[in-house]
Amino acid sequence: MLPRILALMIKEFLALLKDKRSRTVVFVPPILQLLVFGYAATFDLNRIPFAVYNEDPGPASRDLVARFAGSPNFREVAVLAHQKQISPLVDTKRVLLVLHIGPTFSRDLFGGRSAPVQVILDGRNSNTAAVLLSYVNTIMTGFNLGWQERAGGATAQARLETRAWFNPNLVSRWFIVPGIVGLLTLVVTTLVTALSVAREREQGTFDQLLVTPFRPGEILLGKALPGFIIGLFEATLIILLAVLWFQIPLRGSLLTLYAGLLCFLLSTVGMGLMISSLAVTQQQGLLGAFLFLVPCIILSGFATPIANMPDWVQQITYLDPLRYFLIILRGVFLQGTPFHLLADQFWPMALIGVVNLLLAGYLFRHRLY
Repeated sequence: MLPRILALMIKEFLALLKDKRSRTVVFVPPILQLLVFGYAATFDLNRIPFAVYNEDPGPASRDLVARFAGSPNFREVAVLAHQKQISPLVDTKRVLLVLHIGPTFSRDLFGGRSAPVQVILDGRNSNTAAVLLSYVNTIMTGFNLGWQERAGGATAQARLETRAWFNPNLVSRWFIVPGIVGLLTLVVTTLVTALSVAREREQGTFDQLLVTPFRPGEILLGKALPGFIIGLFEATLIILLAVLWFQIPLRGSLLTLYAGLLCFLLSTVGMGLMISSLAVTQQQGLLGAFLFLVPCIILSGFATPIANMPDWVQQITYLDPLRYFLIILRGVFLQGTPFHLLADQFWPMALIGVVNLLLAGYLFRHRLY
């Protein structure tokens, strides 16, 4: 069995690499898209959940908190009692901002002294953090103007101190490029596998496979492994470019990253084979691949935060393997998240992959006979 599958894999690689157009699709677009997205893509934010850690019982701090809570750009979701509560909220993305007011804030303002206010931002999405900071500055400016009017033109005012977690310099590339690893891996593996069986049918070589000793499962496996290997190679190449060219920090474990990559490839290859089993021509396979890719990318959280989507759309995103892989990518790259904290992202991709492969096998056998 193994020699037959290996022979079929070699045939698949040769058919892919000898075709100039196939070579171009596999190698050129991912590099070009990486460079374009890496330098040009930006994102915005619509809703901003924040928490308040107010150590000052005075009227000035209450006024400042009320300005944030009353702003249409912010939504207060938690009031903290001690500093240890900050980290879990930011780590789990329950809040994007924590407003920390020290115990002497009101006393400093009434005493004519500058009063610091700390704003802790989630820096994983640097563009979001930058937009967030502009909203904060607007509120702080309004607060200071109002305070000066009430204090008869006093020069004392609140002073903003900003701290960004996970991306201290708020470099947008740190957020975008890790996501491109998943995006381009999805596109390449889906297209390669979606066209594999359809290409055999269109070129008239599929009938030749039927008279060989190959079983349907062996043919399916021989078609799946080349796409799996190409996806692994593409992802490794893009990861190397991200780290060495774009200088994106890789803070987590490569073992965790590649475990997630293998689960992700399992799901994308399964989907590609299912599309290929249904397609009669390469054009149908290409159309089916794009019908899958477009919603998969949109619902992944790559371009639009999932939390901003309607509730019913958020439920659909759980069927999207890219959603889980993006969490793993950004967690490993920016946060150094260990394997056990990402366990709930691995098994959904593996389950999606197994279901896709089983459906692909059923469709392949059904259409084979």
